[in-house]
Amino acid sequence: MNNIKSLMSVVFLTGALGVSVASAEAEALISKDVLADGSYCHTKFESIREDTLASSQPVLKDADDIVDFYGACNHDPLGEEEIQSQKIEMQHRFQNEYND
Repeated sequence: MNNIKSLMSVVFLTGALGVSVASAEAEALISKDVLADGSYCHTKFESIREDTLASSQPVLKDADDIVDFYGACNHDPLGEEEIQSQKIEMQHRFQNEYND
C-alpha cells in the first residue's frame, strides 16, 4: 500500500512539473500563425535576456522586446538554435556600436 502511495505521489509531482514547464513555454509565445499543416509558422515570442544567454537556464525578457520569427513550427524560443541566433545578433550590435 505504501508503494502505491509513493508511486502515485511521484507520478503527480512529475505531471505537475511538466505542466509548469509547458505553461512557461506558453507564456513566452505571444502569437503563432500556422500557414499550412507541416509547413512554416509565423511566430512572435519574447527574446532571451542577454545576461542569461551563456547560462544553462536562459531567461526571457519582458514582453517589450519581441522576436518576430518565420520558420519551423516546432522552434523553441529557449532552444539552442535561438540562443545561438541571439548571441550572434548581440555580437553584431556590439560591433556596430563600438567600431565606428
